[in-house]
Amino acid sequence: MEPVTLVLYIVIAAVLILVVTAVVKSITVVRQAEAAVIERLGRYQRTASPGLTFLVPFIDRIRERVALWEQVVSFPPQPVITQDNLTVSIDTVVYYQVTEPRNAVYEINDYINGVQQLTTTTLRDVVGGMSLEQALTSREMINTGLRRALDDATGPWGLRVVRVELKAIDPPPSIQDSMERQMKADREKRAMILTAEGHREAAIAEAQGNKQAAILSAEGAKQAAILAAEAERQSTMLRAQGERAAQYYQAQGEAKAIEKTFAAIKAGRPTPEMLAYQYLQTLPQMAQGEANKLWVVPSDFGKALEGFTRMLGAPGEDGVFRYQPTPDDGAGVSRPGATDDDVADWFDTSTDPEIAKVVAAAEQRADAAVAEPGANGSGRHAGGEGGVPTDTV
Repeated sequence: MEPVTLVLYIVIAAVLILVVTAVVKSITVVRQAEAAVIERLGRYQRTASPGLTFLVPFIDRIRERVALWEQVVSFPPQPVITQDNLTVSIDTVVYYQVTEPRNAVYEINDYINGVQQLTTTTLRDVVGGMSLEQALTSREMINTGLRRALDDATGPWGLRVVRVELKAIDPPPSIQDSMERQMKADREKRAMILTAEGHREAAIAEAQGNKQAAILSAEGAKQAAILAAEAERQSTMLRAQGERAAQYYQAQGEAKAIEKTFAAIKAGRPTPEMLAYQYLQTLPQMAQGEANKLWVVPSDFGKALEGFTRMLGAPGEDGVFRYQPTPDDGAGVSRPGATDDDVADWFDTSTDPEIAKVVAAAEQRADAAVAEPGANGSGRHAGGEGGVPTDTV
């Protein structure tokens, strides 16, 4: 091969390589959520959006690709002195997003380092005005203060601080031990207070229960006494009425017995001998009393018996006095063994309806008082004042 031809081939190869290199350098692709800062001859030319981007070969170049999504940066613990001169270690997490890629590239050398340093200084400024207790209980306020300060400071850098979170606030070990003892003491104090309140509530409830029980017991005793008194009154009245009726009926029975006896005597027409015999049969009964030590038969006994016979009888043909019946006036005399009409109801054993009605009413009132003691709130029954019924037998 001739030298001229060889040189020509070399030149053509160099031109092809140059063309290929130029084509490759003139076409680039920007990914989604990224931005490419393009410079032309060392000066800012434009910011390329995601997609296919054309560059002027050997003139334009991509200075930096900037991520546009929200980013998270966790900074190492920073020592911060509180208002009460205690050193605490605080871990922070910053959420930020690049809104202006040009400013993020040209306004600050390293915006991540700048955010870290700015966070440290702002955190010391915010927490330095608080006590340890305030710093531990005011995380939201610290987060809000940091976010505002960082957002204002990083605005010219083309950044937007979304939020700032405190991961941990670690006081010194001695302070942690003191806080643990304090919390333990507070818990024990609250436990003792709750226990005392529980005992107090239990004592109050028990006292109230005893009070209610005493009131109900007294009310029950009152009702029982009232019912017992009413029952005693009713039973006494019924017993007195029964005794009165019994005495009355006994007197009527004795009167009717005497009447029947005399009627039987008249109907039997006794002779003096029979009367004397009956009298002699009665004498031992008269002497059976414990106070009778000696009993003397009167000397005029025969004469008294004779006079009694003369009153009841008339002399017969043999001279003996015999019973002379009273002439029949047409009024009609009952037989000695027959039951008269005026005493027919004496042998009726059925319960008096009025008494049965009164007993049923008393039982109903007693059952109502036992079932609902103090139902009307005043301890009185429907029968009258003080729980004593007003009806009587």
